Amino acid sequence: MTSIDRRTLLAGSAALGFRQTASAVSNPRATPSADAALRPMNVPAPRSFTGDWASLTSGYTAPDWFRDAKFGIWAHWGAASVPAAGDDWYARDMYLQGHPSYQHHLKHYGHPADRGFMEIQNAWKAERWDPAELLDLYKRAGARYFMALANHHDNLDCFASSHHGWNSTRIGPKRDIVGTWAGLARERGLRFAVSNHSAHAWHWNQPAYGYDPEGPRRGQRYDAARLTLANGRGTWWNGLDPQHLYGGASMQMPDGIGSLAEANAWHAATDGLWNEGPSPDPAFVSRWLLRCRELIDRYEPDMLYFDNHDLPLGQAGLDIAAYFYNQNMQRNGGRLEGVCTAKETPPQRRMGLVDVVERGQKSFIDPYPWQTETCLGNWFYGEQYLREDRYKTPAKVIHTLCDVVSKNGNLMLSVPIRGDGTIDAKEREIVEEVGIWMRRYGDAIYGSRPWRIHAEGSTGPGSGALSEGGRDSSYTAKDIRYVRKGNALHALVLGWPDDGVVRMTLLGSSNPVARGSVERVSLPGGPALSFRRMEDVLEVSLPAGLRTPIGLALIVNGSGLVNRPRDAAS
Repeated sequence: MTSIDRRTLLAGSAALGFRQTASAVSNPRATPSADAALRPMNVPAPRSFTGDWASLTSGYTAPDWFRDAKFGIWAHWGAASVPAAGDDWYARDMYLQGHPSYQHHLKHYGHPADRGFMEIQNAWKAERWDPAELLDLYKRAGARYFMALANHHDNLDCFASSHHGWNSTRIGPKRDIVGTWAGLARERGLRFAVSNHSAHAWHWNQPAYGYDPEGPRRGQRYDAARLTLANGRGTWWNGLDPQHLYGGASMQMPDGIGSLAEANAWHAATDGLWNEGPSPDPAFVSRWLLRCRELIDRYEPDMLYFDNHDLPLGQAGLDIAAYFYNQNMQRNGGRLEGVCTAKETPPQRRMGLVDVVERGQKSFIDPYPWQTETCLGNWFYGEQYLREDRYKTPAKVIHTLCDVVSKNGNLMLSVPIRGDGTIDAKEREIVEEVGIWMRRYGDAIYGSRPWRIHAEGSTGPGSGALSEGGRDSSYTAKDIRYVRKGNALHALVLGWPDDGVVRMTLLGSSNPVARGSVERVSLPGGPALSFRRMEDVLEVSLPAGLRTPIGLALIVNGSGLVNRPRDAAS
């Protein structure tokens, strides 16, 4: 076979029953009008939500706990940490001949026709995991909420799942990972979140049904294509069906592909088809719904994170979002305290959930609360990040937090965990340094809201997903982010001036943005500082003994500085 065109793929997908189901067709009531974006933020929640956008967008408001918390830490931890190869798509990429993860797997574990990713899942033992100690560290770092990974695209549930035998209580750690995190996080006063990535499994795992197009094992199908429930008799996975784990062969790589170039072209083309609709397998969707409901009912998360653009799996995603909100209100006396997220949400649906930007920023103050997510290294643990000193610096973390908060957002930071349950010494050092800064200046961030303008100075590397730039920060003391809290304006200074004097041009007396008086400038919990307000600048002298290259927070008090019309960011 020398080429594969789109018509051939479409024909093949139809033959396999690959089609957009009725549940994926937009509900005629599902798209709110453009005027909906102008509605007030603080609207009462309905008595119950239904699984359509008209309902979700007419009754949701992000709760104050989320808007006040600002900073969360994420244990994006599962079986893909075992290879420590730094590839969060290892479970898929190990089936792509020629990929670095394929080469790593071949060297360390064997050929994927003999030993697939299900074997790596069982090799995940978490034997040195001390969740209490990690959560104490994260709380010292200033996190106000904590998120645990409930499942990734590899489709292993990290909780006591009654509807999916491939879970961490039955294989691998033989422990309820999510349940353990949940209890200990709440003991420490942290709000608890779960991240759910498994809606992708039905298509993401399709390379496990493929084969090597070249070399000595050419044409021999990988494990997912040949293993069934019957093959597990007498093995560690007795009673488990690998087809439930790998998602079923919705579109198996056809026979006859004879080169890596052709195989890569086929995978690229089918990726595009998979993105056109939800799973063609109703049984997969039904199991997914049952697993999600149990995750909500058993662990009562405050936040349900979906690693999806828009809600997952068509109508199923709408139904589970409504179920989550309804259950949350029932537990909270009718108050809606739950947060449901999706990535890069269409504007007309922003009122129904919290938008997430992966490893990136927004360039403006969003009137709706949002969250950015990033990681010290890669999403799953990779030894090379430690070996090559590629972790984000404490300054990068803090400056990202300050920038996000100034635009009405939160920061969720992943600290990669090894397969054995530990973090390395460099990660610990970074988290501790973040904590030192947050204990000194965090009160200027928690509970704050956007000001009239969010920044002066450089606005950073860019905006949108995957726009965060390098491992270190390029900001200086000339780069300042502004928020308000109560009657005070807070200036988050992203560096320490060489001469010990912060200069804020936005707060000059002739600048209309800073209308109002400046009567006092101080550090959080500290004495008043010496300042001079001139027409073009406000200068503040800093105490040399507190010098830190990361920067600081200043509290500016004065009549009229934060008065503003009531609006969506209030």
